[in-house]
Amino acid sequence: MREISVHEFRSHLRQVVEGVVEDHVPLRVKRRGGQDFVVVSAEDWEREQETLYVLQNRSLMEQIERSLKTHGEGTGYRPSQDELDALDRV
Repeated sequence: MREISVHEFRSHLRQVVEGVVEDHVPLRVKRRGGQDFVVVSAEDWEREQETLYVLQNRSLMEQIERSLKTHGEGTGYRPSQDELDALDRV
């Protein structure tokens, strides 16, 4: 994570925010007289929230684990040629 001072953040607000949004790298803003804060794009924030939801959902994590196991064993679902052809028509 990159870090800058609150003074630099204020002085270059537009460029700093554009960089965070374009680079998808959070930015820690250091404050001498108070607690630091982090700037992150809305898209990245939403993705992080979804990840946290999945990681905290036990049944969903179990489903993912089963899917990875069947995929590794080659015993998972395999679509028929007709089903694959139908996807091409969509």
